[in-house]
Amino acid sequence: MKSKNNPIIGVSGQLGSFSQQAGQHYCQKNSIENYQMEYLTSVEGVLKNLNEEKIDLGVFPIENSNGGIVIEAVQAMSKYNFNILKMFEIDIKHCLLVRKGVNTAQIQKITSHQQALRQCRMYLKRKWVDTELEEYSDTASAAKDLASGKLSSSTAVIASANCAQIYDLDILEEGIQDLKFNFTTFIAAQKNNRSIF
Repeated sequence: MKSKNNPIIGVSGQLGSFSQQAGQHYCQKNSIENYQMEYLTSVEGVLKNLNEEKIDLGVFPIENSNGGIVIEAVQAMSKYNFNILKMFEIDIKHCLLVRKGVNTAQIQKITSHQQALRQCRMYLKRKWVDTELEEYSDTASAAKDLASGKLSSSTAVIASANCAQIYDLDILEEGIQDLKFNFTTFIAAQKNNRSIF
């Protein structure tokens, strides 16, 4: 385990995820420096690692102003004991990402985390009514897998603009969330009886 001076922050997403943004936001607001970020993909992964003291702080989403409760968070929270240090919001801006050179006519499937699909549901009904939708473990994982070829080039993913830069994808459309102000509430948690913050 690290000390308060070099904490390990576990987030429920991959590099480029909104959970990463939330983790960075929390550290900045609370003057936490020299931290190491662990990308644990799921809320279950965050709380399991927190329980096993492999991380010092866990950051994960609990509710979105449009998409509602994050089901996977509720399910994971029911299995573990932890302290909630803070609940805070960040504004979520979704983008539709594709591989380089892919155009609208080539898209046959759109994939992302269940919450991202919910937050863009009216946009998807309006512009992609006949396109297959598929849930994925994480927005950034979908972007990473699209870039690596694990997902077909006819797939588009809903993820952050950061993911386009990190994974060298094109942004087909920006700001596709249904609400202009699309706030997600995140929890910053630590293990019970263990206070380093």
